[in-house]
Amino acid sequence: DGLDLAILCERENPFDAFVSNHYPSVDELPEGAVVGTSSLRRHSQLVAQRPDLIIKSLRGNVNTRLAKLDAGEFDAIILAASGLMRLGFEDRIKSVLTAEQSLPAVGQGALGIECRSQDQEIKQLLQVLNHSESERCVRAERAMNHYLHGGCQVPIAGYAILTDSTLSLAGLVASLDGKQVLKVSQTGNVSNPEALGISVAKELLEKGAGPLLEAVFEQ
Repeated sequence: DGLDLAILCERENPFDAFVSNHYPSVDELPEGAVVGTSSLRRHSQLVAQRPDLIIKSLRGNVNTRLAKLDAGEFDAIILAASGLMRLGFEDRIKSVLTAEQSLPAVGQGALGIECRSQDQEIKQLLQVLNHSESERCVRAERAMNHYLHGGCQVPIAGYAILTDSTLSLAGLVASLDGKQVLKVSQTGNVSNPEALGISVAKELLEKGAGPLLEAVFEQ
């Protein structure tokens, strides 16, 4: 309470990155390969496409995760491309996963600046850093996530793009085992990103997202 997300800076690459010392892509991984990720969203989408892979939990900061890969604990790891790029580790990215392979997390690649809700002077000063296109896309994604009561550890994905005056949003909810993957895509008016996000969330719930999310919350 008392804090607001004042602005959103221009979004960096929003997609997931495939990092490996031996293989160029997810498709090239051999059967039984060990892949590291701490994200249930990535986990669910990976096993939906490659149920033969062994997905193991990977935690720590980026340097720690890369060190575990280099130590041979994993055949590959999945990280946010934006994080690697911002830290100067672009050369570690073997390939970037498409939205079809791994729909990004809500807001992935976007950095926001938070400030005191009542501090109008600071809010005004920050406006020069706001990137309108990124802001509208992320607002739609966050509205969808909020309506679904999503958090960091749930298999929810959302990615919006803005073309001219049309905002498009793809949303996803999956079971942990990847056997059920619900996807919804809608377009809406750029002037009301939250309405689009809520509409996508409602359609996901109509398709059966509620029980999938309840199963995660109960664990």
